[in-house]
Amino acid sequence: MSRSNTLRRVGLLLLGVNLLLFLVKSGAWLTTGSLAVEGEAVNSLADSVYSLVTVAGLYMTTRPPDFEHPHGHERIEPFVGLFVAAGIVVAGGTVLYQSGTTLLSGSVTVSRGPVAVAVLAVAAVTKYGLYRYMLAAGERHNSPALTATALDNRNDSFTAGAAIVGVAGAGAGYPILDPLAAAVVAVGILYTGVEIARDNLGYLVGRAPPEDLRQEIIRRALEHPDVDGAHDVVAHYVGPEIDVSLHVEVQGDRTLLEAHDIESAVAGAVGALPEVDDVFVHVDPREAGEWKHDSSVDELAGDGGDASPDDAADEGSMEGATDEHPDDDAGT
Repeated sequence: MSRSNTLRRVGLLLLGVNLLLFLVKSGAWLTTGSLAVEGEAVNSLADSVYSLVTVAGLYMTTRPPDFEHPHGHERIEPFVGLFVAAGIVVAGGTVLYQSGTTLLSGSVTVSRGPVAVAVLAVAAVTKYGLYRYMLAAGERHNSPALTATALDNRNDSFTAGAAIVGVAGAGAGYPILDPLAAAVVAVGILYTGVEIARDNLGYLVGRAPPEDLRQEIIRRALEHPDVDGAHDVVAHYVGPEIDVSLHVEVQGDRTLLEAHDIESAVAGAVGALPEVDDVFVHVDPREAGEWKHDSSVDELAGDGGDASPDDAADEGSMEGATDEHPDDDAGT
């Protein structure tokens, strides 16, 4: 199944499950009066709202490239993720306010019964299953929107567990545990919102990828038998995908056609990484002395490339070298 169809299908599944959980939790809240269950119902309502936005956003991001957007529409996804984060923070703040005012008032009344516990247990299991499913889909298709909702579902499963403790404790004669559990639910909701916002802001402001991915980019460039080194390796997020630019060092006696073939091969190897979108490769003659030290490049070149760190140092020193000999200078 194509990426677009998969993302849309997952978004619709998420919307349907969240709506169902909201209805079930609302019924349990009206039956028990539990603040913890109310918090979970509010959380599911917020989940339903952002799920609807996620479905719309995923539909927009999976549209094919057009004249105005030649690289496609994937860069909309971080904005969808930020909307999700905002909705989550609002929901968490609402639940935290309600639990706080209840604790300060000192008046807590909770109906007893196993209904709330059963509903929350089902919700916890369902949310954890959604987390695993959506995380796999998000990683497989490089979708920050799905990854954001997966993390939200993971924390929802944890907060549902906290709510179970509160409801069960209140039913056992400790009603104070119910608003305390609601406060724990709220903190979990807020944490998820902040985590999602941080990740998606990184996509929008051009954050660098993880160091291990940068190492893999360099390794693939140095794997080419005619590449002796690399420098000015820049990788950064443009939306959920990564743009890469780098200079590779080759022997200066290569023909223009050979240099073109080297550039194409390096660009193809780096571009084969699923996280990478565009690759820009500049071919430098090694004799030009433009080598710039990069610890990652020096290490990888020394381990298996055609250039060693000592060679790199020699090339770097060429930039300030002249053809004059010290003896010649002394004699003038």
